Amino acid sequence: MTLTELRYLVNLDKERHFGRAAERSFVSQPTLSVAVKKLEDELGVTLFERNRGEAKPTAVGERIITQARRVLAESKLIEDLAREGRDELNGPLRFGAIYTVGPYLLPGLVPLLRERAPLMPLVIEENFTAKLLEQLRDNELDVAILALPVDLTGLAAWAVYDEDFVVLIPSDHHWAKEKQVPARQLAGEPLLLLGPGHCFREQVIEACPKCVEPDGDGPRPQSGSSLETIRHMVVGGLGITVLPRASVENRAQDPGHLLAKPFVPPSPNRRIALVWRKSWPRRKAIAVLRQAILDSGMKGVSYLPGAELQEDGKH
Repeated sequence: MTLTELRYLVNLDKERHFGRAAERSFVSQPTLSVAVKKLEDELGVTLFERNRGEAKPTAVGERIITQARRVLAESKLIEDLAREGRDELNGPLRFGAIYTVGPYLLPGLVPLLRERAPLMPLVIEENFTAKLLEQLRDNELDVAILALPVDLTGLAAWAVYDEDFVVLIPSDHHWAKEKQVPARQLAGEPLLLLGPGHCFREQVIEACPKCVEPDGDGPRPQSGSSLETIRHMVVGGLGITVLPRASVENRAQDPGHLLAKPFVPPSPNRRIALVWRKSWPRRKAIAVLRQAILDSGMKGVSYLPGAELQEDGKH
């Protein structure tokens, strides 16, 4: 039994398909299939049920795959501990970001971090919160930037900044001359939201529950795949939307087309934090990354230089 074979098991469990698992493992499908069958013969049990390329773990397979994840995480920890003994800032940093943060943070962060830690390039993954948390726990990422609260079981979090939400409207909207917008009034407007799976969608709904309640007075929200797509939909006259302030203030403006209006206080907002496995040893890398974010010059946020660490599900 080898670590490579254990990685094949984990990847096959993720994809539930031999072809896709082989692509994920950077090998041919026959190579992966032979390796999995060899491991099954060695262990004397069937790990996956097969059906025309599809694969579903058996009951014992699920238990073995869970243990394989632990073994792979511990083996990676050995590498990280060795790196820590040399230089915590030497080696790639696998960095995850939610879709509503990455495009507005990374342009200022990446060059600054390269200047301060030239031997620690960022390997960047943008994804949904749930997927990034899964990748953190599976040791596929080292650290991610997420909106709190999240389940911190086995993880640590270090808040970086708070960010208000704003209402984005066309320049000819009837709110164009308003200085602030009450959150409750969103329910009477055609509202554009991110699709299910985006944590920001849920945060907007929390600020205005009647926007999606079946007995609400206004039209049902429409969905877009990204903040930028929704921005174009607003320009096109399909409705209005709510955005994190940084997504408005850290991009080229749309002269004459869109207006960003603050909410009547208290404004809906979110807290953004770095999250990582508590067992991950490169704490200096976390500190350098966080300081680079604080110094990156991103506009529209309130930085939290004195924030404390959070662990084990405490928010």
